[in-house]
Amino acid sequence: MSLEQTIDNDLKVALKAKDEVKVSTLRMLRSALKNFAIEKRKTNLEDEEVTAGIKRELKKRQDSIAFYKEAKRDDLLSREQQEAGILAAYLPPELSIEDVKKIIDEVIAQGHQGFGPVMKEVMNQSKGQADGKLVQQLVKEKLGS
Repeated sequence: MSLEQTIDNDLKVALKAKDEVKVSTLRMLRSALKNFAIEKRKTNLEDEEVTAGIKRELKKRQDSIAFYKEAKRDDLLSREQQEAGILAAYLPPELSIEDVKKIIDEVIAQGHQGFGPVMKEVMNQSKGQADGKLVQQLVKEKLGS
């Protein structure tokens, strides 16, 4: 079963359970994925593309969470955190810091030099399972020493 089908099935279950937050979040996600498909000029998205769309929506939620914390808007903050949790459940697990460091060491051992080429290869090898900011920080530390 594709990730898109899983989302559709979970939406049906949430509708039956009358889980308002999950229903609205999954509807928003389906809409965003539909727009992403139109943007890509495709009818069906691959799981990697669906994952990229979910990450895009999750990033929006994380930005809102940071903004609401700064503005001390607890009423809006809790809703965004719930939505972020629902979206995060559809993403593959993140790589640990040790795993990212191993990938960085392997990439450097393969002969890649300079920040840009190392970053690009590490992100390709991690297949979206590593946070870009974390990878950036670790690559800078490794190349700086």
